[in-house]
Amino acid sequence: MRLLILINLIFFSSYIPSAEHDYIADSDVQNTFQWEQIADSGIASLNTNFWNAAKFYSNANPDDGKFNYWPQAHALDVLVDAYARTGKNVYIDYMNAWYTGVNVKNGNTFLNEFYDDMEWNALAMHRAYQVTHDKKWLNESVILWNDIKNGWNDVIGGGIAWRKTQTYYKNTPANVPAAILAARLYIETKEEIYLTWAKKIYTWEKSTLVNRLDGLVYDGINANNDGKLQDDPGWRFAYNQGVFIGAALELYGITKDKVYLNDALRTADHMIIDNVMSPDGIMRASDNGDGGLFNGIGVRYLTLLTLHPDIPSSLRNKYIAFIKHNAETLWLNGMDRTKTIFSNNWRQPPGETAYLTPQLSGCMLMESMALLARKNYLK
Repeated sequence: MRLLILINLIFFSSYIPSAEHDYIADSDVQNTFQWEQIADSGIASLNTNFWNAAKFYSNANPDDGKFNYWPQAHALDVLVDAYARTGKNVYIDYMNAWYTGVNVKNGNTFLNEFYDDMEWNALAMHRAYQVTHDKKWLNESVILWNDIKNGWNDVIGGGIAWRKTQTYYKNTPANVPAAILAARLYIETKEEIYLTWAKKIYTWEKSTLVNRLDGLVYDGINANNDGKLQDDPGWRFAYNQGVFIGAALELYGITKDKVYLNDALRTADHMIIDNVMSPDGIMRASDNGDGGLFNGIGVRYLTLLTLHPDIPSSLRNKYIAFIKHNAETLWLNGMDRTKTIFSNNWRQPPGETAYLTPQLSGCMLMESMALLARKNYLK
């Protein structure tokens, strides 16, 4: 799903955060938000408006008849979020139906042409295993990993290819989620080979696709087999920042090497002030296709960083304020209240057609707020 980048960077071991954009929500307004109820309404709308008889999520409502593999992963992630939050078995029922329906629709397999798409699904299935302890989820994650790692080659000094028929093109979506997956499989199995892979992928990504000065994570490099980095500002995406934060957090948790934590903080601090990704503190409007997922993924991993006990309280408060500001803006301005349909533009309501990917991003944002509320971080 996307494209390129490079900038050889120096590995920083210390980080001084930016003081820009200290978002402060109106305290009188924020207390009126019932985030768990809002999260409930978001996923209820997801299942009412997008779940279909073939046991997967439609791209749009009205249904356009198309199947897109990678958004299914994020739908599963949202089901996991809801089950982890509520403990309601209805979400396990959806998850098990998803397992059958997506597999059949994808050709009776979870394997796919696109390495990044497999990674998103493997990550979601591993999370499903963590909350259900049903081994089918873990087994599929490992099967996918064993295919994903074959995408590594020496073009551009390493990295996993974006797809099996375009092995020269390397991008963040095909690499950093793989590093997260390998790190989590290491935690699950204690097999050192997974940690070796996680570190190798992360090192390649950081040296190739991350700006050494501000932590900006670029999308890809060598899309046209010309060695060029995709550093056009229009190709700055929150999900690339998010997964890099996530990989850094996983490796910090395993190694306790603060270089990783500082990497995560640097990238997070840039993401929330970048005038392309977060103009005026609101994550930028997307399209209703692949781009509809980008902000939700960014928020998911920013929330994990926010919850980490080792980050400074000043940064935690700044990240919370940013997430809250976006959630309140979406809830007040960017949804169809009659159906709880979220817009691809968090500043304005959606059109008549409802689209899956913006709905998923909205659900991810509201689940993040519900989690922060449950952890008593919303004062």
